Amino acid sequence: MLGSYIKELRIQKNLSLTELAERAGVSKSYLSTIERDLQKNPSIQFLEKIASVLDTTVESIVQSEPSMSKDQELPNLDNEWISIVKEAMESGIDKKDFKEFLDYQRWRRNKE
Repeated sequence: MLGSYIKELRIQKNLSLTELAERAGVSKSYLSTIERDLQKNPSIQFLEKIASVLDTTVESIVQSEPSMSKDQELPNLDNEWISIVKEAMESGIDKKDFKEFLDYQRWRRNKE
């Protein structure tokens, strides 16, 4: 999900949709449709502008997998985490739902 990944990067950089659009010189409404995966085929020029502001590469965005450095690798998950993840998957929660939950939690913490 290219749009979801762009949104995730934007949030990690603490940028609003408006800020990213202005810094990249792209339309806020178009960026919004990309992030919501309503538009799924942005131009290379658009991706280059976005990637530049987000300090990443077009390749990384297209692959929708951030390149992780050693200090960013996931720690070993203990049995409780594994159990929670399995329970979530079995109850029908998908990755998108889980990411939305995390986004909401970040938003809520920033409001407090």
